[in-house]
Amino acid sequence: MDINTICVHGCVKKYDTTGAVSVPIFASSTFAHPGVGQSTGFDYSRSQNPTKEHLEQTITALEGGFETIAFSSGMAAVSALMELFSPGDHIVASDDLYGGTFRLFSHVSEKNGMKFSYAASSDEIAAKITPATKAIIIETPSNPMMNVVDIEAVAKISNNKNILLIVDNTFLTPVFQRPLSLGADIVLHSGTKYLGGHNDTLSGMLTVKNSELAERLRFIAKTTGGCLSPFDSFLIIRGIKTLAIRMECHNKTALHIAKWLTEQKKVKKVYYIGLKDHPDYAISCRQASGFGGMISFTVDCEETAKSILENVKVIKYAESLGGTESLITYPLLQTHADLPKHEREARGINECLLRLSVGLEAENDIIEDLKHAMDSR
Repeated sequence: MDINTICVHGCVKKYDTTGAVSVPIFASSTFAHPGVGQSTGFDYSRSQNPTKEHLEQTITALEGGFETIAFSSGMAAVSALMELFSPGDHIVASDDLYGGTFRLFSHVSEKNGMKFSYAASSDEIAAKITPATKAIIIETPSNPMMNVVDIEAVAKISNNKNILLIVDNTFLTPVFQRPLSLGADIVLHSGTKYLGGHNDTLSGMLTVKNSELAERLRFIAKTTGGCLSPFDSFLIIRGIKTLAIRMECHNKTALHIAKWLTEQKKVKKVYYIGLKDHPDYAISCRQASGFGGMISFTVDCEETAKSILENVKVIKYAESLGGTESLITYPLLQTHADLPKHEREARGINECLLRLSVGLEAENDIIEDLKHAMDSR
């Protein structure tokens, strides 16, 4: 079935007899048993709820996986992932990660005895693997520097070493990239972003390739309790109905804006994987069918960066990404503020870097807004 159709209709399972076109919000924390030792399949919403199940099965169909577990936020999903591992276990991760993920690793997981190494390319990842390595975690494209990792190349490494490959697919979504088909074991989403798409709720998703991983993560989710609520599940289901057409629009507009940014005197470098001079453009074309709506760019000085942030009107100066509204973020002070200064600077995250999530506004309005904000200095 075409991905556009899956987005609109979701999973095929029906939950009531009214003929409701939209899946109902089952606002019940608990479900009655038909008899002793019997169950409707739903007992307590921390374990499973019909609305959440509909969402999970929809994501599973979109990603081509075995099962999906939905969480109350993207970080709740990452936290549950870490429960797969034990003290002394080692993980190799992308060296350009969402700051919240890095914060969890460095302040919580390391405290609990886990060890981490960071690498950029597949060759670097291979070189960092030790006998204690239990997983590779990559974010591609990465946040905020828009680096691309060759998923198939890393999958060969992980398969040969019998370690897990976990891919954060938040930026491209299954509309443009399906990591499981490229060899990944687990796909991670901050559903808060493009899946929801309207900046109105939080969620996280883990889609797995087999029953063993599903059973382990379902147990962790049930035990630690970071489950997604029925109402928030409904909001993400509603957002997914327009996911495919939104991603196409984000992609089209972002490409034009990225090209426009390259022509501006105050812009020194543009990081967008759809530009042909991006160093990972060939990999992007090989493993994804689109480039997404995320652009990072550096300007000539800190004053220009702050002028843009303080003078945009159509674009909102705010954290997060992937919604209908265009958002601009200052990674130095927002998403990556907890990264040590020397590590931020080594990655290019400095006072001149901005990250733009291109929304669904008219292309010319976004460009005029950026132009006005740049010229306000």
